Amino acid sequence: MQLLNASGCLDALTAPDAVAQLDAFVTKTVTPEPREGNAPVRIAETEHGMLNAIGLANPGRDRFVTDVLPQLLALGKPIWISVGGFSATDYAETCEQLGCDGVAAIELNLSCPNVDEAPESAAEIVAACRERTAKPLYAKLSPHSWDLGETVRAVEAAGADGVSVVNTLRGVALDARLRPALARGTGGYSGPALKPVALAAVRAAREATRLPIVGMGGVQTGRDALELIACGATHVALGTVLFSDPFAPERVRRELVEEAKRVGFDAVDDVFCAAFDSVVKVEN
Repeated sequence: MQLLNASGCLDALTAPDAVAQLDAFVTKTVTPEPREGNAPVRIAETEHGMLNAIGLANPGRDRFVTDVLPQLLALGKPIWISVGGFSATDYAETCEQLGCDGVAAIELNLSCPNVDEAPESAAEIVAACRERTAKPLYAKLSPHSWDLGETVRAVEAAGADGVSVVNTLRGVALDARLRPALARGTGGYSGPALKPVALAAVRAAREATRLPIVGMGGVQTGRDALELIACGATHVALGTVLFSDPFAPERVRRELVEEAKRVGFDAVDDVFCAAFDSVVKVEN
Protein backbone atom coordinates (compact mmCIF):
# COMPACT_ATOMS: atom_id res chain seq x y z
CA MET A 1 0.00 0.00 0.00
CA GLN A 2 1.30 3.41 -0.97
CA LEU A 3 0.26 6.66 0.67
CA LEU A 4 -0.17 9.62 -1.69
CA ASN A 5 -1.67 13.10 -1.65
CA ALA A 6 -4.77 13.96 -3.64
CA SER A 7 -3.97 16.29 -6.53
CA GLY A 8 -4.14 19.96 -5.58
CA CYS A 9 -4.07 19.41 -1.82
CA LEU A 10 -0.35 19.88 -1.20
CA ASP A 11 2.31 22.20 -2.64
CA ALA A 12 5.48 20.14 -2.72
CA LEU A 13 7.84 23.08 -3.23
CA THR A 14 6.59 25.00 -0.21
CA ALA A 15 6.12 21.93 2.02
CA PRO A 16 8.91 19.46 1.13
CA ASP A 17 8.91 18.03 4.67
CA ALA A 18 5.29 17.00 4.23
CA VAL A 19 6.08 15.40 0.86
CA ALA A 20 8.86 13.39 2.51
CA GLN A 21 6.20 11.44 4.43
CA LEU A 22 4.51 10.24 1.23
CA ASP A 23 5.38 7.27 -0.97
CA ALA A 24 4.70 9.36 -4.09
CA PHE A 25 3.66 12.95 -4.81
CA VAL A 26 0.74 13.83 -7.10
CA THR A 27 1.01 17.24 -8.77
CA LYS A 28 -1.69 19.82 -9.28
CA THR A 29 -3.46 19.32 -12.58
CA VAL A 30 -1.48 20.49 -15.62
CA THR A 31 -3.33 21.81 -18.69
CA PRO A 32 -1.98 22.70 -22.15
CA GLU A 33 -2.20 26.46 -21.60
CA PRO A 34 -1.64 28.49 -18.42
CA ARG A 35 -4.77 29.03 -16.34
CA GLU A 36 -5.42 31.62 -13.65
CA GLY A 37 -8.38 29.59 -12.46
CA ASN A 38 -11.79 30.82 -11.40
CA ALA A 39 -12.45 34.22 -9.87
CA PRO A 40 -12.49 34.44 -6.05
CA VAL A 41 -14.13 33.49 -3.75
CA ARG A 42 -12.79 30.01 -4.59
CA ILE A 43 -12.84 28.19 -1.23
CA ALA A 44 -15.64 27.94 1.34
CA GLU A 45 -15.72 25.93 4.56
CA THR A 46 -18.84 23.98 5.43
CA GLU A 47 -19.98 22.20 8.57
CA HIS A 48 -18.53 18.84 7.52
CA GLY A 49 -15.99 19.69 4.84
CA MET A 50 -15.08 22.32 2.29
CA LEU A 51 -15.97 23.48 -1.20
CA ASN A 52 -13.37 24.58 -3.72
CA ALA A 53 -13.65 26.05 -7.18
CA ILE A 54 -10.00 26.72 -7.94
CA GLY A 55 -10.51 25.95 -11.63
CA LEU A 56 -7.26 24.12 -12.41
CA ALA A 57 -4.98 27.13 -11.93
CA ASN A 58 -1.53 26.15 -13.25
CA PRO A 59 1.38 27.52 -15.32
CA GLY A 60 0.63 25.38 -18.40
CA ARG A 61 2.51 22.33 -19.60
CA ASP A 62 5.46 24.16 -21.22
CA ARG A 63 6.42 26.06 -18.07
CA PHE A 64 5.62 23.04 -15.93
CA VAL A 65 8.13 20.91 -17.86
CA THR A 66 10.89 23.53 -17.91
CA ASP A 67 10.46 25.19 -14.49
CA VAL A 68 8.41 23.07 -12.09
CA LEU A 69 9.09 19.43 -12.94
CA PRO A 70 12.89 19.59 -12.42
CA GLN A 71 12.31 21.00 -8.91
CA LEU A 72 9.81 18.25 -8.11
CA LEU A 73 12.14 15.51 -9.34
CA ALA A 74 14.89 16.93 -7.13
CA LEU A 75 12.78 16.08 -4.07
CA GLY A 76 13.61 12.42 -4.63
CA LYS A 77 10.04 11.09 -4.56
CA PRO A 78 8.19 9.31 -7.37
CA ILE A 79 6.17 11.97 -9.19
CA TRP A 80 2.65 11.37 -10.49
CA ILE A 81 1.51 14.15 -12.82
CA SER A 82 -2.17 15.06 -12.90
CA VAL A 83 -3.21 15.96 -16.45
CA GLY A 84 -6.31 17.89 -17.48
CA GLY A 85 -7.74 19.31 -20.67
CA PHE A 86 -10.82 20.21 -22.66
CA SER A 87 -10.53 17.59 -25.39
CA ALA A 88 -8.99 14.17 -25.88
CA THR A 89 -6.28 15.84 -27.98
CA ASP A 90 -5.39 18.15 -25.08
CA TYR A 91 -4.91 15.20 -22.77
CA ALA A 92 -2.96 13.12 -25.29
CA GLU A 93 -0.55 15.88 -26.31
CA THR A 94 0.17 16.74 -22.68
CA CYS A 95 0.81 13.09 -21.82
CA GLU A 96 3.27 12.85 -24.70
CA GLN A 97 5.12 15.96 -23.57
CA LEU A 98 5.30 14.75 -19.96
CA GLY A 99 6.64 11.31 -20.79
CA CYS A 100 10.14 12.13 -19.56
CA ASP A 101 12.44 10.22 -17.24
CA GLY A 102 11.53 10.43 -13.58
CA VAL A 103 7.77 10.64 -14.07
CA ALA A 104 6.36 7.58 -12.30
CA ALA A 105 2.74 7.81 -13.50
CA ILE A 106 0.17 10.09 -15.10
CA GLU A 107 -3.22 10.61 -13.46
CA LEU A 108 -5.87 11.73 -15.95
CA ASN A 109 -8.21 14.19 -14.23
CA LEU A 110 -11.43 13.13 -15.95
CA SER A 111 -13.84 14.50 -13.36
CA CYS A 112 -13.09 18.04 -12.22
CA PRO A 113 -16.41 19.66 -11.20
CA ASN A 114 -15.05 23.22 -11.45
CA VAL A 115 -14.40 23.52 -15.19
CA ASP A 116 -16.12 22.55 -18.42
CA GLU A 117 -15.48 18.91 -19.28
CA ALA A 118 -14.11 17.45 -22.50
CA PRO A 119 -16.87 16.22 -24.82
CA GLU A 120 -15.26 12.79 -25.21
CA SER A 121 -15.93 9.92 -22.80
CA ALA A 122 -13.41 8.88 -20.19
CA ALA A 123 -12.57 5.79 -22.23
CA GLU A 124 -11.98 7.83 -25.38
CA ILE A 125 -9.59 10.13 -23.53
CA VAL A 126 -7.69 7.19 -22.02
CA ALA A 127 -7.39 5.56 -25.46
CA ALA A 128 -6.03 8.77 -26.99
CA CYS A 129 -3.45 9.10 -24.20
CA ARG A 130 -2.47 5.44 -24.43
CA GLU A 131 -1.40 6.01 -28.03
CA ARG A 132 0.95 8.82 -26.98
CA THR A 133 2.65 7.50 -23.84
CA ALA A 134 3.97 4.31 -22.29
CA LYS A 135 3.78 5.78 -18.79
CA PRO A 136 1.33 4.17 -16.34
CA LEU A 137 -2.05 5.85 -16.74
CA TYR A 138 -4.50 6.23 -13.85
CA ALA A 139 -8.02 7.44 -14.66
CA LYS A 140 -9.43 9.69 -11.93
CA LEU A 141 -13.17 9.18 -12.00
CA SER A 142 -16.22 11.02 -10.71
CA PRO A 143 -18.50 9.65 -7.98
CA HIS A 144 -21.45 11.03 -9.97
CA SER A 145 -21.40 8.07 -12.35
CA TRP A 146 -24.57 5.97 -12.06
CA ASP A 147 -22.64 2.79 -12.92
CA LEU A 148 -19.05 3.34 -11.86
CA GLY A 149 -18.17 -0.27 -12.55
CA GLU A 150 -19.09 0.15 -16.21
CA THR A 151 -16.86 3.21 -16.46
CA VAL A 152 -13.98 1.36 -14.80
CA ARG A 153 -14.29 -1.53 -17.22
CA ALA A 154 -14.37 0.91 -20.13
CA VAL A 155 -11.21 2.78 -19.14
CA GLU A 156 -9.43 -0.51 -18.45
CA ALA A 157 -10.33 -1.75 -21.92
CA ALA A 158 -9.04 1.56 -23.33
CA GLY A 159 -5.62 1.05 -21.75
CA ALA A 160 -5.73 2.45 -18.20
CA ASP A 161 -3.24 0.89 -15.77
CA GLY A 162 -5.22 1.91 -12.69
CA VAL A 163 -8.05 4.10 -11.43
CA SER A 164 -8.31 6.83 -8.81
CA VAL A 165 -11.62 7.25 -6.99
CA VAL A 166 -13.15 9.52 -6.06
CA ASN A 167 -12.89 13.10 -7.15
CA THR A 168 -14.95 15.71 -5.33
CA LEU A 169 -18.74 15.91 -5.44
CA ARG A 170 -20.40 18.99 -6.89
CA GLY A 171 -21.96 21.12 -4.13
CA VAL A 172 -23.18 24.58 -3.16
CA ALA A 173 -22.82 26.55 0.08
CA LEU A 174 -24.82 29.69 0.90
CA ASP A 175 -23.58 32.68 2.87
CA ALA A 176 -25.49 34.67 5.51
CA ARG A 177 -27.35 36.56 2.77
CA LEU A 178 -28.46 33.26 1.20
CA ARG A 179 -26.17 33.82 -1.77
CA PRO A 180 -23.65 31.25 -3.07
CA ALA A 181 -20.46 31.45 -1.04
CA LEU A 182 -18.34 30.70 -4.12
CA ALA A 183 -18.11 33.15 -7.00
CA ARG A 184 -18.69 30.30 -9.46
CA GLY A 185 -21.73 29.15 -7.48
CA THR A 186 -20.87 25.46 -7.36
CA GLY A 187 -17.66 23.81 -6.26
CA GLY A 188 -16.08 20.49 -5.48
CA TYR A 189 -17.12 19.16 -2.06
CA SER A 190 -14.54 17.28 -0.02
CA GLY A 191 -13.88 16.37 3.58
CA PRO A 192 -15.08 13.79 6.13
CA ALA A 193 -18.63 13.57 4.77
CA LEU A 194 -17.28 12.24 1.47
CA LYS A 195 -15.98 8.99 2.98
CA PRO A 196 -19.13 6.83 2.55
CA VAL A 197 -19.26 7.88 -1.10
CA ALA A 198 -15.59 7.00 -1.52
CA LEU A 199 -16.02 3.60 0.13
CA ALA A 200 -18.92 2.74 -2.17
CA ALA A 201 -16.97 3.88 -5.23
CA VAL A 202 -13.85 1.92 -4.34
CA ARG A 203 -15.94 -1.18 -3.67
CA ALA A 204 -17.73 -0.82 -7.02
CA ALA A 205 -14.43 -0.29 -8.81
CA ARG A 206 -12.89 -3.35 -7.18
CA GLU A 207 -15.84 -5.49 -8.22
CA ALA A 208 -15.18 -4.39 -11.81
CA THR A 209 -11.39 -4.70 -12.08
CA ARG A 210 -8.19 -6.20 -10.75
CA LEU A 211 -6.25 -3.03 -11.58
CA PRO A 212 -4.62 -0.98 -8.81
CA ILE A 213 -7.04 1.49 -7.21
CA VAL A 214 -6.11 4.74 -5.47
CA GLY A 215 -8.85 5.32 -2.89
CA MET A 216 -9.53 8.82 -1.60
CA GLY A 217 -12.28 10.88 -0.07
CA GLY A 218 -12.74 11.91 3.54
CA VAL A 219 -9.59 10.29 4.91
CA GLN A 220 -8.74 11.86 8.26
CA THR A 221 -7.39 8.90 10.25
CA GLY A 222 -5.74 5.54 9.89
CA ARG A 223 -9.13 3.92 10.38
CA ASP A 224 -10.49 5.83 7.36
CA ALA A 225 -7.59 4.62 5.22
CA LEU A 226 -8.01 1.06 6.48
CA GLU A 227 -11.67 1.06 5.43
CA LEU A 228 -10.70 2.07 1.89
CA ILE A 229 -8.23 -0.80 1.78
CA ALA A 230 -10.91 -3.18 3.08
CA CYS A 231 -13.10 -2.07 0.16
CA GLY A 232 -10.36 -2.85 -2.35
CA ALA A 233 -7.98 0.13 -2.54
CA THR A 234 -4.35 -0.72 -3.17
CA HIS A 235 -3.21 2.85 -2.45
CA VAL A 236 -4.71 5.66 -0.36
CA ALA A 237 -4.55 9.40 -1.01
CA LEU A 238 -5.03 12.16 1.57
CA GLY A 239 -6.83 15.32 0.53
CA THR A 240 -8.60 17.95 2.61
CA VAL A 241 -6.90 16.88 5.84
CA LEU A 242 -3.59 18.19 4.45
CA PHE A 243 -4.87 21.77 4.58
CA SER A 244 -5.16 21.65 8.36
CA ASP A 245 -2.52 18.99 9.07
CA PRO A 246 0.23 18.81 6.44
CA PHE A 247 1.97 16.15 8.49
CA ALA A 248 -1.05 13.86 8.53
CA PRO A 249 0.64 11.17 6.38
CA GLU A 250 3.02 10.17 9.17
CA ARG A 251 0.16 9.99 11.68
CA VAL A 252 -2.17 8.12 9.34
CA ARG A 253 0.54 5.59 8.49
CA ARG A 254 1.11 4.91 12.19
CA GLU A 255 -2.61 4.68 12.91
CA LEU A 256 -3.07 2.28 9.99
CA VAL A 257 -0.78 -0.28 11.59
CA GLU A 258 -2.30 0.18 15.03
CA GLU A 259 -5.90 -0.08 13.77
CA ALA A 260 -5.17 -3.16 11.67
CA LYS A 261 -3.83 -4.95 14.74
CA ARG A 262 -6.71 -3.71 16.89
CA VAL A 263 -9.27 -5.33 14.60
CA GLY A 264 -7.33 -8.60 14.38
CA PHE A 265 -5.03 -8.37 11.36
CA ASP A 266 -1.28 -9.00 11.51
CA ALA A 267 -0.49 -6.47 8.76
CA VAL A 268 -2.20 -3.69 6.83
CA ASP A 269 -1.97 -5.65 3.56
CA ASP A 270 -4.02 -8.43 5.15
CA VAL A 271 -6.99 -6.04 5.32
CA PHE A 272 -7.20 -5.83 1.50
CA CYS A 273 -10.77 -6.65 0.36
CA ALA A 274 -11.86 -7.61 3.89
CA ALA A 275 -15.23 -5.98 3.12
CA PHE A 276 -15.90 -8.71 0.55
CA ASP A 277 -16.96 -12.31 1.14
CA SER A 278 -14.09 -13.47 -1.06
CA VAL A 279 -10.75 -11.82 -1.79
CA VAL A 280 -9.35 -11.26 -5.27
CA LYS A 281 -5.60 -10.77 -5.37
CA VAL A 282 -4.33 -8.07 -7.73
CA GLU A 283 -1.01 -7.08 -9.17
CA ASN A 284 0.20 -3.96 -7.37
